[in-house]
Amino acid sequence: MTAMVFAAGAVALWSTNALVGKSLLASHPVSQVQFLQFTGAALVFAVIRLMSRERVAPVMAGAALISLAVGFIGLVGTMVLQYIAFASMPVIEANLMAYTWPLMVAAAVIALENPRRPALLGLAAVVGFVGVALVISGGRNQSWLQGDLVGYLAAFGSALCMAFYSIMVGRVATSPDRLLLPSSLIGVALTFLWCARDGGAWPVGMDLALGLYLGAGPMGLGYYFWSRALKLEGSGKVAVVAYLTPIASTLLLTLSGERLTMTAIAGAVLVIGSCAAVGVERSEAENHV
Repeated sequence: MTAMVFAAGAVALWSTNALVGKSLLASHPVSQVQFLQFTGAALVFAVIRLMSRERVAPVMAGAALISLAVGFIGLVGTMVLQYIAFASMPVIEANLMAYTWPLMVAAAVIALENPRRPALLGLAAVVGFVGVALVISGGRNQSWLQGDLVGYLAAFGSALCMAFYSIMVGRVATSPDRLLLPSSLIGVALTFLWCARDGGAWPVGMDLALGLYLGAGPMGLGYYFWSRALKLEGSGKVAVVAYLTPIASTLLLTLSGERLTMTAIAGAVLVIGSCAAVGVERSEAENHV
């Protein structure tokens, strides 16, 4: 039950990410938004770490490097690529593509594990990627690649990074706060250098608060809650909850004025439906173990 609560908290926070990010990117460069995000996340992870009563055991150098790589790819890779996609293509399309990571996890399960119904998982993954193709082709004016090609590649890369993190986070012994704090600090340093290169006026007032919220909320607490959920129960049972994210985030974007054509809507339904099917299948598989 605790794992489901953590997973639901992560989904609630993640669902606001694209909407808030869209509003900030309308007037600020990606580098500044990312710097505020990583700063907010680092503060959250630092506070959690200070409040933690966990005793730090000695860690082998190899294990420490693996943990650092998992955290860096999962946090820095996912978020930087996701926001490059947000800035390079319609946000509603980038959001749907970035949340195809459950389908990538399903593909990994088929390849690396022994799922109960591999054909069903494979079919769900194929249907999901067909949905992605429809989103890309029908999102704007019924033509392909209306956004920058870099944006589509970044969205796909973001999904790959999150899939990798979701598979690996439960397999490393490091606690979520110790896993994510170093990566967030690296993110702060890298995005600060990025901001120094781009220049421009810094966000103030409400924009500053929203940028820090993106870090403390969807990135900071969202990742922490999701990591705790995966460590408590694995990715099977909590997956069904996580796959609600594209539904909620797409709904919020639609209410804010973002629009999809009927072709792209059909693609979105396929993406969301295939994600849900993968989640149910993996949850049932874990219940039978």
